[in-house]
Amino acid sequence: MQEIKIYSKNSTFQKFEVLKTNRNKRYRYREFLVEGVRSLNEAVKNNWEIHSFLYDKTNLSDWAKDMIAKKRTEINYCLTAELMRDLSGKEDTSELMAVIGMREDILEEVPLSETPFLVLFDRPSNKGNLGTMIRSCDALGADMLILTGHAVDLYDPDVVVSAMGSFFNMPVVRVEDNAKLFAYLEELKRRYPGFSVFGTTAHKETPVWETDLTAPLMLMMGNETMGLNKSFKDYCDVLCTIPMAQTSYASSFNVSCAASVLMYEVVRQRGKG
Repeated sequence: MQEIKIYSKNSTFQKFEVLKTNRNKRYRYREFLVEGVRSLNEAVKNNWEIHSFLYDKTNLSDWAKDMIAKKRTEINYCLTAELMRDLSGKEDTSELMAVIGMREDILEEVPLSETPFLVLFDRPSNKGNLGTMIRSCDALGADMLILTGHAVDLYDPDVVVSAMGSFFNMPVVRVEDNAKLFAYLEELKRRYPGFSVFGTTAHKETPVWETDLTAPLMLMMGNETMGLNKSFKDYCDVLCTIPMAQTSYASSFNVSCAASVLMYEVVRQRGKG
């Protein structure tokens, strides 16, 4: 394994900076920057492609030394303490960061359970909501999260951090072509009898507890402000809602909160609590 020392904000260091801050450059390189013990442990555990580690060699714990020694990489970079501080997004500078390769977005390659449970998030516009959605999908056993439309960047550091380790354990696939998505769903309907698509809405539709969620299904969650786009809403077999208390001023939950409630209802009905 080759190790390169970096003492200044040279072109290589600037590349690390743009992996953190520039969406277009991330996709040009097909890489993103990750820090944090939990995230790095999960990335390695789930066989993500680690291209490089970044560290200050004078400030490494036994965990970090073990990670560097055991995980094969293309090339590692030894930075000064000051450069590590400048690059880290944490108040207490991370001792170890990694440049990780992005994964391909291929719906058909995600393995599904015997009773598939998929979640779609249409045009997420908030990084924290997307990260929370990933974490909830992981916690409540969804097979896959699908992202559609113009959305915040899946590989933005804030998304990775807010999803915590779940980012690397939960399959997330971005789909830009709705026709491709609908073709995939039609194939699922052929493969899994009873497969249904449930849309979510803040308007008074079928209460979620009156909806049978035990068969194979997809939950469609809409954009934080505009809800589901019309083509998705028209495609749904059922539109369901989480009724608010009669005394409530609130008319709906935050989208990530609503998703957690709905996914928990799937788990409850299926008896897998």
